[in-house]
Amino acid sequence: MQGRHIEIPSPDGGTFRAYLSTPAAGKGPGIVLCHEIFGANATMREAADYYAEEGYTVLVPDLFWRQAPGVELGYTATDMERAMALYREYDENKGVEDIGAALAVLRQLPACTGEAGVLGYCLGGKLAYLAACRLPGVAAAVSYYGVGIEQALDEASHLHGRLVLQIAAQDRFCPPDAQQRIADALAGRDGVEVYVYPGVDHAFARIGGDHFDKAAAIMAHQRAIAAFRAALGPHYDLSTLWEAHLKHEFDTRNVDATMATMVAEPYVNHIPTLTGGVGYDELKRFYTHHFVHANPPDTTITPISRTIGASQIVDELLFCFTHTTEIDWMLPGVAPTGKRVEIPLVAIVKFRGDKLYHEHIYWDQASVLVQIGLLDPAGLPVAGVETARKLLDEAVPSNGLMRRWQDSEPSSRAH
Repeated sequence: MQGRHIEIPSPDGGTFRAYLSTPAAGKGPGIVLCHEIFGANATMREAADYYAEEGYTVLVPDLFWRQAPGVELGYTATDMERAMALYREYDENKGVEDIGAALAVLRQLPACTGEAGVLGYCLGGKLAYLAACRLPGVAAAVSYYGVGIEQALDEASHLHGRLVLQIAAQDRFCPPDAQQRIADALAGRDGVEVYVYPGVDHAFARIGGDHFDKAAAIMAHQRAIAAFRAALGPHYDLSTLWEAHLKHEFDTRNVDATMATMVAEPYVNHIPTLTGGVGYDELKRFYTHHFVHANPPDTTITPISRTIGASQIVDELLFCFTHTTEIDWMLPGVAPTGKRVEIPLVAIVKFRGDKLYHEHIYWDQASVLVQIGLLDPAGLPVAGVETARKLLDEAVPSNGLMRRWQDSEPSSRAH
């Protein structure tokens, strides 16, 4: 836990506690995070810290303070029974008022700059939707598997900010008919996005939970960040940040400077060879002994295309070198062959805030092996340097490896 607790004055008297997490920069746009039916527990605080890493000042109010102040439940059967009881007794209207109070305090904090939004999970997912409909100044709201939104669709006409609904296709609390009603009611509305994640259940984004689905959680987070970036900021120059990282990797070859461009616990995966590192210590070891100082001196990287999203970059590159040194990360255990290699390479680079979080790097290892003479392409559906030529020139003939390509010639089909 990296934050602290503050007190929020209630509109109808009294105060309630809220967890505050701030970004490394000390300030950023505000997000009120509305908790699940299990209260403002450690899971919600971790989610707040996660969004603080993304550059936001995040406040998690105790929305159960009227019923059970400070309650923090786990996920056992007993806890679930208690959570459902709290949910059944909960006054959503008062909850929205409490969110409004939290937003008012958040906006007054020196750590909060610019616009503010609301994020919610489960019960909090519906509250995020209601806040977007009822509270002025909610620039963006993101709802994860909100329960009961289909019962409040008449309020959608009052939406005045961006809205993202993340729905689990297998959610028994939001069955298919409810999902369809939501989709139909919100279809075509500017600034509203409704996503249904196939094959996943309620709480698919809760790390460590029974229904956690990493692929869906990653995609949902990407969409949430895109909405918040567009409506609230902060806006980072990801291209410049990535170029600085590459400069330290390949030009200055400075490991400490390379690591300084990354989050506290980053990772790098070179998928074809399963090389890289997970976590600061392992990745620094990898960079120091097996990457930054291990690339051939004539290595060049030629950019072909770059796609920049809200939180990631996809680079299409031409990676060229002469195999004069052992390249642990691309050709582990292979002695230098002196052969020239030109290979298309794709890098998917994810950021958290203004720091690089991870790299997923892909290339055609068969083409590399063909070019250094370790793989005979005869009779195999692989190619050598032709892949690089094809990347640069679309006119390089296609389908030469397809034995039946000639069978689809119009003249052949005529017979």
